[in-house]
Amino acid sequence: MEQGLDFHAALAALAWQVELGADEAIGEEPVNRFDAVEPVAPRAAATPDFSQNNPAPTVPAADPVAVARAAAVAARTLAELHEAIAGFELCELKKGARNTVFADGNPAARVLILGEAPGREEDLEGRPFVGRAGQLLDRMLAAIGLDRTSPDPAHAVYITNVMPWRPPANRDPSPQEIAMMLPFVERHIALVAPQVLILMGNTPCAAILGRRGILRLRGQWQTALGLPVLPMTHPAYLLRTPSAKREAWADLLDLQAKLRTLP
Repeated sequence: MEQGLDFHAALAALAWQVELGADEAIGEEPVNRFDAVEPVAPRAAATPDFSQNNPAPTVPAADPVAVARAAAVAARTLAELHEAIAGFELCELKKGARNTVFADGNPAARVLILGEAPGREEDLEGRPFVGRAGQLLDRMLAAIGLDRTSPDPAHAVYITNVMPWRPPANRDPSPQEIAMMLPFVERHIALVAPQVLILMGNTPCAAILGRRGILRLRGQWQTALGLPVLPMTHPAYLLRTPSAKREAWADLLDLQAKLRTLP
């Protein structure tokens, strides 16, 4: 291309070439276009995608009851059982609880009292039966010579609950929640090895006896887990229904009489 053209001359030369039919710019030197093309690698065969028709298999969720049973069986002491329950992550109640409420009292006691679940005060303190219902329970036990703080097994009691975590708004535990904690409850009772088991309320009756209706069950001795079992109304019910205290007193006297017959 000629050098030294001004703008107008260059524009006129371009227009003239367009009129001649030139449709591309040509350099001063010829270019071999075949040398400029990069070799194309052979294309790998595409792998068919069957993900939509055949989704990857999902991993089945862990069975809470089976996990609880394995953890409970592995616990050889109450301390190990406490640790196993505190480490159990498959119960939704644990997420809303402040504390894992394990037990209170003398583990050498002849009497084991099984309650339902922690309330607000129990959740805050981390011990069962410490609220108004618990204070009433202590007075009831004292009336027949029993005390959770007694070092003497003959006069002591051991207290725990079916559920170690407080249900929201103190609702009743669901059958699923009871079922997943039952292996821990049974192991707890086996490690303490009491002579008498007291079921206070519907939830422990459902867990141990498979039955509800505490007002029908109370005061009737039964056998479960190889132990004499006495269902009793929960102290919280007695606070709401003072007229039921007479029946509760009769149950306490029945418990006292049973203990006198046992070695």
